[in-house]
Amino acid sequence: MPIKRQTIRDHSAEANLFARRTVIAGLIVIALLGMVVSNLYYLQVKHFDDYQTRSNGNRIKVLPIAPNRGLIYDRNGVLLAENRPVYNLEVIPEQVDNLDETLAGLQSLMGITDDEIDDFRQALRGQRRFKPVALRSRLSEQEVARFASRSHQYPGVSIEARLARYYPYGDMLTHVLGYVAKINKKDLQKIKEAGQEANYAATYDIGKLGIEKYHEDILHGSVGYQQVEVNSQGRIIRTLDVDPPVPGRDIVLNIDIRLQQAAQKALEGQRGTVVLASPHTGGILAMYSNPSYDPNLFVHGISRKNYAALLNSPDRPLINRATQGQYPPASTVKPLLALLSLETETIDKSFTIKDNGRYSLPNVSHVWRDWKKWGHGDVDVTRSIEVSCDTYYYELAYQMGIDMISGYMSEFGFGDYTGIDLYEESDANMPSRGWKKARHNQPWYIGDTISVGIGQGYWTTTPVQLIHATNALVNYGARFVPQILRGYQQPDGQVALEPLKSLRPIEIKNQENWEIVLDAMYGTVNREHGTARTAFVGTNYTAAGKTGTAQLFSVGQNEKYEAEKVDERLRDNAMYVGFAPYENPELTVAVVLENAGGGSSNAAPIARIMMDEFFRLNPDAIKYPKTAKTD
Repeated sequence: MPIKRQTIRDHSAEANLFARRTVIAGLIVIALLGMVVSNLYYLQVKHFDDYQTRSNGNRIKVLPIAPNRGLIYDRNGVLLAENRPVYNLEVIPEQVDNLDETLAGLQSLMGITDDEIDDFRQALRGQRRFKPVALRSRLSEQEVARFASRSHQYPGVSIEARLARYYPYGDMLTHVLGYVAKINKKDLQKIKEAGQEANYAATYDIGKLGIEKYHEDILHGSVGYQQVEVNSQGRIIRTLDVDPPVPGRDIVLNIDIRLQQAAQKALEGQRGTVVLASPHTGGILAMYSNPSYDPNLFVHGISRKNYAALLNSPDRPLINRATQGQYPPASTVKPLLALLSLETETIDKSFTIKDNGRYSLPNVSHVWRDWKKWGHGDVDVTRSIEVSCDTYYYELAYQMGIDMISGYMSEFGFGDYTGIDLYEESDANMPSRGWKKARHNQPWYIGDTISVGIGQGYWTTTPVQLIHATNALVNYGARFVPQILRGYQQPDGQVALEPLKSLRPIEIKNQENWEIVLDAMYGTVNREHGTARTAFVGTNYTAAGKTGTAQLFSVGQNEKYEAEKVDERLRDNAMYVGFAPYENPELTVAVVLENAGGGSSNAAPIARIMMDEFFRLNPDAIKYPKTAKTD
């Protein structure tokens, strides 16, 4: 067996192999280091700004800050709408792993009701998942403490303190102020269309009705922002920078809360409205519609039960009767019809008729009756207003015709929006031939004109239109848009007044015609046979006005109207328009009472209450005549 020889190691070859391997490994290391350095250069130098921004985006967040809503004051500085702190239980859906499980746990812990869960899910549909949605509002201190002890079990759920709107006078001012409520899907769409989406990024409520809605752009303010540093769980560690929001402007209204209180008390138990205004500015001093409702119910979300009760109430509390109620003006417009007939020379101031309580036309079988069965005897234009003679105005309407009446009454604002700073306004209806043809596809009949002559038939108006027309009358044709906004509260306590909004004045050829009509309205209140004389006995100011009784139920030719036999909702509306002092008017008033009966016995006394209160509060406004008027 051959002996195996040992191989002699070639140290030189091994050394060369090791050297080659070392060079190759070194080159690989250098290449890898080059790649690392190149990548570091790419990240830290070339694209430093981009990646720093991305890094800060994970570490630094920009959060919007909602502005404080502007406050609302009455003309004397009384606070009518304020902001109060409240605690809300809020959920950010994006941060909740199992929403159903979380809601079930919160129901057990906080006593959340099924209705609140339903409302939450409804709100969730119109909200983005990264934005918080309130589950319960106005938490008590005990509820805050109860959740705080278990908050770690509910990621994505937190208690947030916010400022919420509060209306200290409740239902007294609802139809004037309106209210704010949660922004819904429809509101979001309008905000987006207006290009205001960024400004409402942190806002939860928006004006829904009244002044709150009409002056939303003034009251809301401008959003602010804060830069905050957050940890990996998204919790804020510190605030880096703040761009504070600009709060909404505090506004001052023409409303006097003392007159508003008087109006609410005067209308207690009745359906109707009272409007008081300054004739020389158009400023609305009081506007109360009864019945009303508490706007605070809507701020945090009204329950379905409460809303259904308001919506289905036969008394219609949701309607602002002052601007949306449409009523036949009845005899309150007789002074305007008299002015038209004088101005067009249809009659002169001595034109007289013999009123026996009945009016008929040639070849027409229908007989129109006066409110006074046996009539008023000899009646001229002044007496026709004082005693509210229907027969006189049947004749005037017949002579003038609907075209003349409709055109002239439109000049006083009937059948059109007054422009008051409320979106909730009706234009009512000033009828014409064209209107009837378009609406009923029927021609205009002479009987329609006769009814319009006493403010009945197709003619409807709103109480704010009545006060607007009365203002124009006492101003000898000068017209101002009715305004609730008076101005803006300044830091020094002064009020920067909102400019008056004037309209094209009503011009007439004979200025004496103004005096004839206004003197007749004086007689309505102060002369022996005036329909409102009883209501204003013993005042320390001189008032003037016109009563009205609007018939809602048609009575047959040979039948007698008996209120007790008519359904309550079909009984006559009581109405009154007036002004005082007669010598230099400082106040105009319009009163409408639904189904209350006669204007002289029901509406005029309420007007007296309101005028008494106004002059008690403003004794310097009383102007005594230099010479006694002849009754």
